[in-house]
Amino acid sequence: MRDTTGLALALALLLTVAGTACGQTGTAQVATKGWNAVNYRKPTEPELKQRLSQMQYRVTQEEGTEPPFHNAYWNNHEAGIYVDVVSGEPLFSSLDKYDSGTGWPSFTKPLEPKNIETRVDNSLLMTRTEVRSTHADSHLGHLFDDGPAPTGLRYCMNSASMRFIPVDQLEAEGYGQYLHLFQRSSAHDDR
Repeated sequence: MRDTTGLALALALLLTVAGTACGQTGTAQVATKGWNAVNYRKPTEPELKQRLSQMQYRVTQEEGTEPPFHNAYWNNHEAGIYVDVVSGEPLFSSLDKYDSGTGWPSFTKPLEPKNIETRVDNSLLMTRTEVRSTHADSHLGHLFDDGPAPTGLRYCMNSASMRFIPVDQLEAEGYGQYLHLFQRSSAHDDR
């Protein structure tokens, strides 16, 4: 019988090196450089508690709600995209943001519908539609049918569940694939 210990060790080393080179290190993906659903692993509860503020943790992990008019993005008019604060998955664009008068950032549609899930929420003695991120399973906010045209929808989100990336930082942050949306919008605005 052949001794395959050396071969097994060499194979394990090769797989470890290959996994590291591909970004598969077994550690949580930090939501600071683009989005890759294939390599994403949700951070553990202790990792989330260390990385997120108390408000971010309460909103994303415990279905909390931040105060209206006292949050980071309700009145943000800068061009860019909003990503999940936990995973970095792209959620919304400033091109679809509007002032709903509610004190929370509101959007008519998601930037990437595949990164959004909805669920029935029967809390607060009423039935609402909860909005969550697909991959991180973060609570984002709620969906209402009282929004403006063309969708008639209002995605009422918590700023604490998102991170805003301005247009001039999209490429550096790993979201360059969305630049064309703003270049097209800018060209349209110049007419």
